[in-house]
Amino acid sequence: MTDRARVAETAASAGANVALGMFERDIEVEEKSSKTDVVSEADAAAQDEILDAIAGHYPDDVVVGEEGDTPKEIPETGDAWVVDPIDGTTNYLHGFTAWCQAVAAVRDAAPVAAAVTRPAVGDRYVADDETLWKNGVPTTVSDESDPERFVVAPTLRVHDGNRDRYLDVVDTCFAAFGDMRRIGSAQVTLAMVAAGSIDVALGVGQSNPWDTVAGVHMIRTAGGTVTDANGDPWRHDSDGLVASNGEAHDAVLDAFGF
Repeated sequence: MTDRARVAETAASAGANVALGMFERDIEVEEKSSKTDVVSEADAAAQDEILDAIAGHYPDDVVVGEEGDTPKEIPETGDAWVVDPIDGTTNYLHGFTAWCQAVAAVRDAAPVAAAVTRPAVGDRYVADDETLWKNGVPTTVSDESDPERFVVAPTLRVHDGNRDRYLDVVDTCFAAFGDMRRIGSAQVTLAMVAAGSIDVALGVGQSNPWDTVAGVHMIRTAGGTVTDANGDPWRHDSDGLVASNGEAHDAVLDAFGF
């Protein structure tokens, strides 16, 4: 495992310890852009631990983070980190275990290592530039090749501006594929694609880098395919995200009309 993969795992684990200690407790919560877009004191505390862990190894690297006054855009050159202290905050606040910490190392805007921790269920995913490990065991995407057996998971957040589009996505999932899951955390969803628990993940529009970069790197490292809505290789500023095990990626793009 590369050093940056180890540091990603160490940093994610540091945030996980803080978040798990505050899970299912009475903590402060604030609204951000809407009633369904919230941040808790656990998010801030976990991010502080993650930043401290990274700074202990790479003090000069830029860190892009969801919370506080950290930079929000990935630099196009040089080494940087992308962190989400709790992806799936709504799940977290409702006592639902589908939340995680996500840490990715990037170089010249491309991911080179990543870690996602799910402390509430004891799962840990780590990827360097060659291998994805789940709980210390090398793992890969699923080998299912029949779209009618695919389990598909939308990653987009539901809000007043996209409910019609979301319903279209749901209709397509049930019409063209085997089944659908909505996890409520993009990074948990992408990690599950990488480890073969889900066959396809779909995001509409441009995603935040802290919601996507770590999971995308894991899927590619585990043998999957991630593109934008046009079928071109996905990057952090792409329009749309289609992630699959790679067995029938074009069929997935066609089904959603991309």
